[in-house]
Parts: sequence; C-alpha cells; structure tokens
Amino acid sequence: MLEKLERRLGRWAIPNLTLTLTIALAATFGLRLLWPESVSYFVFYWPLVREGELWRLISYVILAPPWHPLFAAFGLYLFYLMGNALEHEWGDFRYTLFIFIGWVLTTLAAIILPGIVATNEFLLGSVFLAFAFRYPDFQIYLFFILPVKIKWLALLTWLLYVWVLLTGSWSDRAMVLTATANFFLFFGREILTNMRAAKRRMEHRAATLHDAHQPFHRCHTCGATEQTHPDLNFFVCDDCPGHHEYCERHIHDHSHT
Repeated sequence: MLEKLERRLGRWAIPNLTLTLTIALAATFGLRLLWPESVSYFVFYWPLVREGELWRLISYVILAPPWHPLFAAFGLYLFYLMGNALEHEWGDFRYTLFIFIGWVLTTLAAIILPGIVATNEFLLGSVFLAFAFRYPDFQIYLFFILPVKIKWLALLTWLLYVWVLLTGSWSDRAMVLTATANFFLFFGREILTNMRAAKRRMEHRAATLHDAHQPFHRCHTCGATEQTHPDLNFFVCDDCPGHHEYCERHIHDHSHT
C-alpha cells in the first residue's frame, strides 16, 4: 500500500522535513524564552480556528515543548538525529506520511473532542518510539554521563503511555492514542510477525527441552529406562516383530509373539 501511495503521491513529499521541524522548534523555543506570551498564538484550540485563526492547524506542531534551557539543545539534537535516521531509511515520502498521519489524527481528536488543546508532545514522541523500534541498541548518554540503550527508554515511555491511558484525562488519553496510531500503522504488521516468530522459537525451545528429558532407552517389559535405572544395560531384540528394546533382566525371558 505504501508503495502504491508513493507512486501516486510521492511528489508531495517534503524533503529534509526533520531539519525543517528542528529549525522551527528551535525558533519557537527562542521565542518562548524571549516572549512567553507568544505561546498563546501557537497552540491549537478549535474555537479560535473556527473564528479564522487557521495558522493554529500547523503552528502547534512546531511549538517547542517547555524544555529547560539546559536540555533544549540536547532535545533538539536527539529529535534531529532520530528523525533524520528514519528519513534516510524510509525516504522522504514515507517519513512525511508518518508525520502527516500523526498530525491529522491529533488534529481530528482536538476537533471532535471538545475542550482538548492539541500539542505536539506525543507526536514528537512517536518519532522517538519509531527510532527506538528500528535501532533498539542505539546508545545515548543520560545527563551526558550514563550510557543507556534506547530500547529501555522506549519501554519506559510505553509504560508511561499506558499509565496515562489508565489514569489520565480524556484529553491526554486521546493525544496518546492518536499520536501513537501512526506507529502501529507503520510497525503493526512487523510487530505481529515478530511475535509469531518469538512464539515459534519458544515452542521449539520447549519441545527441545522436553525431548532432552525423554529417555533414550526403555524396556518393553518393565518400562525401566536409563534414567530410572542407570546401572542397567539395554538391548534390541532382532527376533521380535517390532524390534523391541529390553533391559538386561528381560532380554532373555520375553516372548516373541
């Protein structure tokens, strides 16, 4: 489906989208520091959009989160690193589509559910989750000191999202669901395939362990095995129609009928 869409709509892809978003986020972060009241002109609020402030449909996507100044550069760097990696792997169209789907669903949720103020927090988070799924062993340094593989941070993020779904407001729940829907649209099939493969591996491992504990020798008469009677020797009787195996106590006193 993605290949068909790319053939038909590929010309609408936005090249260097990650770089564009990073520059826009950096600009709004600087504006936020210099003019805190400017935030009110970027946030999405449907009643104001209906009154003609259409720029809010886009502006909330580039509004920098309320980062601490010490971590703003690090956050922007990580977003650029992760988004740029996905952009190079997928190509301009698929990456644009990934962002576009998250934006559309987040915006629709804010329109349909009254009182919701849409933000880009979970939309940016979906880029992080996509990167962590593609590059789980990528290592970053928390606080520039502690090395951590990104898959563990992604796991914490998913646990946080589950917690928001269980205890958060309807607004937060809607934002989580809509901003992560693009992740499952892009990776759902692969996740199911991996789960089936993992299940097959577990079943094979369980069967192997089960077979490893099965006795190799078993007396046809008394049922003794090398596990229950390690001191016995076992022999196959070629005169028996079924070539049965017997322990040394019954190899000479069994019937061939």
